[in-house]
Amino acid sequence: MIKQNLKVPKTMKGAVLWETGKPLSIENKILIPELNHGQVLIKIAFSGVCRSQLMEVRGYRGIDNYLPHLLGHEGCGQVVSIGKNVKKVGVGDWVILGWIKGRGINSKGAIYRIDNHKINSGPVTTFSTYSVVSENRVVKLPKSLPKDIAVLFGCALPTGAGMVLNQIKPKRNSVIAIFGLGGIGLSSLIACNHFNLSKVIAIDISNEKLEIAKDFGATHTINPKIQSTRKVIQEITNGNGVDYTIESAGYTKTIESAFDLVKINGGKCFFASHPKKGDKIKIDPFDLISGKNIYGSWGGGCKPDKDIPLLATMYNKGKLPLDKLITKKYTLDEINLALNDLENFNVFRPIIVF
Repeated sequence: MIKQNLKVPKTMKGAVLWETGKPLSIENKILIPELNHGQVLIKIAFSGVCRSQLMEVRGYRGIDNYLPHLLGHEGCGQVVSIGKNVKKVGVGDWVILGWIKGRGINSKGAIYRIDNHKINSGPVTTFSTYSVVSENRVVKLPKSLPKDIAVLFGCALPTGAGMVLNQIKPKRNSVIAIFGLGGIGLSSLIACNHFNLSKVIAIDISNEKLEIAKDFGATHTINPKIQSTRKVIQEITNGNGVDYTIESAGYTKTIESAFDLVKINGGKCFFASHPKKGDKIKIDPFDLISGKNIYGSWGGGCKPDKDIPLLATMYNKGKLPLDKLITKKYTLDEINLALNDLENFNVFRPIIVF
């Protein structure tokens, strides 16, 4: 049985990926399925557009075995219906949607339909007016948190800030360098302000992003188009290299550079980016036995039910200047424009408004 108190339409509007390498198709009559055990139906108000979604649409993540399907994994919306055994949220609750697993039932993705076509989805999707989501991919919206800003709490913020707060936990007076100033990179930079660091180095090819990085607390900035990253970092660190690097640009060469520039005997490189499927990184084995370390980060070690309320409190106290990460908003009909702007580095985090 489904507990249902709010009016639910039979169909919804959504952006469907029919074929990789082609634009998303806006479909207006997608049938909304009945809820299964552990599922929640949400009316989407805002959705973020992540670079991993761009990679998927462009076909850079390899063969897609789930076509056609819906996309999007960070958003904010209101619960309109809940399935059997859902206890975490109720009808009428405002929630944050994210791809990182939290508490609750882990249900499989819903199956939608357009005429005779089956439309697949994962445990969470957000590029549609409504979405059937697994209970463990939602967290109640913390008080006083703006709904558009809440989108960032579904992916960019827990991944970026989470790497710093949960995984790196930088030591006092250490030096950290951040490669790539998108949503994840800038979220990492913001989190660095909560540690007494000696130097925070921001690296990006966009001068606009570097200026914002200064506002976010970067002590040094580097534009690789006009400066040698290696030379500048060697000068800043007196030839020692940095204690920690975070790579979020999404290129193997950048990961290699981030690893190369950490110091021997304890330097740590973390990356949470999505290079193209099949791209490989090359590192010198001697660097590994010399004490350099490299780690992939899956969601910044975030535990959504614990970390999202904590991060929301920090935002409400003025410690997380997240408003500057939202530079442009789009309608769902403009989803392909949002993807293009993200690909061309014209925006930090595109926000879709429903």
